[in-house]
Amino acid sequence: MEILPLTIDTFRGIVTGVLLVLFVSLAAWAWSSRRKPEFDAAARLPLDDEPATRESTQREDGTP
Repeated sequence: MEILPLTIDTFRGIVTGVLLVLFVSLAAWAWSSRRKPEFDAAARLPLDDEPATRESTQREDGTP
């Protein structure tokens, strides 16, 4: 059995394969039904904020 030399092209191919596997794994994790409740809660965060009060909208010098 002949061992293939590790050239830069072989290395690039291996890195590309590893990155493809990582990308597919990340996409599967993100689209997993187990993650849906957490992502739905995160999507509602901007809408669930309490309305700003007058004190929080004033500048440091006291002007609105």
